[in-house]
Amino acid sequence: MNLTYIFDHLWMDYIIQNPSVLNIYNLFIDEGEKVVNDHIAFRTLDFPGINIDVLAKPFIELGYSPMGEYVFNDKHLIAKHYELPGDSLQPRVFISQLILSDCSPFIQKTFREAFEMTDRNKLSTDELIFSGTLFSSLSYDVYNLLREESEYAAWFYVFGFRANHFTVSVNSLKKFNNILKVNELLKKNGFSLNSSGGEIKGTTSDLLQQSSTIADIVTIKFIEGSYEIPSCYYEFAQRYPDSNGNLYSGFIAKSADKIFESTNFYKKD
Repeated sequence: MNLTYIFDHLWMDYIIQNPSVLNIYNLFIDEGEKVVNDHIAFRTLDFPGINIDVLAKPFIELGYSPMGEYVFNDKHLIAKHYELPGDSLQPRVFISQLILSDCSPFIQKTFREAFEMTDRNKLSTDELIFSGTLFSSLSYDVYNLLREESEYAAWFYVFGFRANHFTVSVNSLKKFNNILKVNELLKKNGFSLNSSGGEIKGTTSDLLQQSSTIADIVTIKFIEGSYEIPSCYYEFAQRYPDSNGNLYSGFIAKSADKIFESTNFYKKD
């Protein structure tokens, strides 16, 4: 595999899971913009066979390097991000994982049983990042029980290994070259933004400002029937230079904490 194959494969799956993304992407193109991807994100669990380091492996093999580590105590998550040195056009890769030892026995049992039943051949290939859920069948009752404790766990239960989101680099835009302009364009065209912690997460002094849509609602077949639930979302990031004039390249945990909530459950109006 090469990076083009990986990102193209992830993008095609992503726009299926989040249909409004292509509409937003095309909105920027119609405005004469070139869309550059700031970063892509994955979610996983801290089992040794599927943890952050395992998901990072295909990127590491293609030259990516680990850069930052982040802790989200309230959500029982840790994360790392990776970059390709010397190539600013390749997106950063952000991978988070749920710390199962911090979770209830129900969450631990649900995922441990699925992990133990999963074909190890599936888990040992670089195709893991495209492979979707660990579960052969999904229960809406289980999904809702997971949601009561962790929206992150509920999302991963259904969607598993795939891009949780792509991110438009606001710095790459010409006409909509700040995050306020991006947000206004989105709202003007009927897209809803994640307002948890405010529509804009972070400040210029943080050197990073982010916003995101709320996840699209998609229909999922559960053993109890078909139900509509949130899937993936689109993010927007504006980066600022540090005191040395270098564009900040990391992430701000307090902002990312609120961005995670873009996939929280909600019902369509």
